Amino acid sequence: MHAFLLSTAVIFLAELGDKSQLMAMTFATRYKTRDVLLGITVATALVHLVSVGLGRALGSGLAEYQWGISIGAGVAFLVFAAWTIRGDELTDDEAQAARRSTGMAVVAVGTAFFMAELGDKTMLATVTLATQEGWFGTWVGSTVGMVAADALAIGVGAWLGRSLPQRVVAVTAASALAIFGVVLITEGLLSR
Repeated sequence: MHAFLLSTAVIFLAELGDKSQLMAMTFATRYKTRDVLLGITVATALVHLVSVGLGRALGSGLAEYQWGISIGAGVAFLVFAAWTIRGDELTDDEAQAARRSTGMAVVAVGTAFFMAELGDKTMLATVTLATQEGWFGTWVGSTVGMVAADALAIGVGAWLGRSLPQRVVAVTAASALAIFGVVLITEGLLSR
């Protein structure tokens, strides 16, 4: 229980103001809140399961590979940005079908979050906590902490999605994803 409570608090606080919250808000402008939350939860649970495994197996030795993970995630974000802009060329009927498609939204959000969290501070914090605390409590607590912080951003994003024109939402989302990509690539190159 100690590992759960500690991990929930640490990861919740680490997530506040993180790029993942901005991503959650961005995705919530385009997809149903339920789908965004599901994608985030699945991706977070998987990344944090890997994190606690690494924390138990490697201790703090993961930091030397963070640069490569950051560059790979940055490239993926640039692809997501291009994909977001390309998606705006769908007909109105196709766009509505895509918005209703739970599977497509969950995969898009889940993949983006999985890539973004690889090498992120919350992943490294989870690895660090797992070196000192029980793996199960750390895994569940870190997942709950992150999803709770991102749920705040999802609420704001869902409201913006209902209030702004579709083209503005798409350009803003693509711009945010591209910025995340450039930041991750820059972080990776600078940390090498």
